[in-house]
Amino acid sequence: MALTGLPPDTDADVARVTEALAMITPRWNVRILLALNGQPLRYSELAAKVSWLCDGQLHPKVRQLCEAGLVQRNEHTPRHVTYGHTGRATALLPVLPLIVTWAEQYLEKPEQPLTAIEQIEDSLTLLTRRHAAAILWALKIRGEASGRALAQTVMPGSDWTNIYPPLRQLVDDGLVTTDGIGQPYRLSAAGDGLGPLLGALSAWSAGQPLTQAGQHPVWGQTSATPQQRMWLSSQARTVTPATTPAPTKTDQTPPPAWQRNALFSHATPPRSLAALHTGAPRR
Repeated sequence: MALTGLPPDTDADVARVTEALAMITPRWNVRILLALNGQPLRYSELAAKVSWLCDGQLHPKVRQLCEAGLVQRNEHTPRHVTYGHTGRATALLPVLPLIVTWAEQYLEKPEQPLTAIEQIEDSLTLLTRRHAAAILWALKIRGEASGRALAQTVMPGSDWTNIYPPLRQLVDDGLVTTDGIGQPYRLSAAGDGLGPLLGALSAWSAGQPLTQAGQHPVWGQTSATPQQRMWLSSQARTVTPATTPAPTKTDQTPPPAWQRNALFSHATPPRSLAALHTGAPRR
């Protein structure tokens, strides 16, 4: 049964990604998955790695991850049980650095640097807002749309005014923008920048290699002229005379290569809050 008014293939894609986000977003889930990265662990060994969780908190989380197909419980003997990643969880790990890269580029920078795992948790919270995935998909496909048109696409059969609470939340989060009341909505630079991440989550949730993310029918197409990120433009630009065009710079710094074992400890360097644009996505 279709959940949205999007084409059937796209509707199924949104549903899979929404379900995938629901698996990993609950608090501590990503940290538990990272703690299990490597050899299978006994429960006591896992508990030592996530010592801030008491047994009453950890056990239900592990059980939920087992039910989600991300953690496997291996009973060697009645007194020897270990927990480890399933193949699905192992395939998910390369998606996590994409979340960190997006967060460092687009999220507001707090006064105190955050670890990479905190960047991941903050980003996932934004993406799991109700109807968020469907709205982002619809705006990526349409370019821009009115609230009524979005309602017909995202929540057909419902009162069309119900679209405004999730839309306002996405505007507040900095993923969607509009020029004012009555004006159409469109993705912000941060919302459009989710392409690699959402494409990878789509591939993972469909059981495809992450290399297929670049060919995603919606998020795999990159813009020929990327939107300018105003809050990064802290350097003055000089005007070049029309008769003497300046050479184009091609030596851009590549994104950082994240190590899986660095996700707990990485912290971004602090940046001046004065350099932030007021439309940066909020945490």
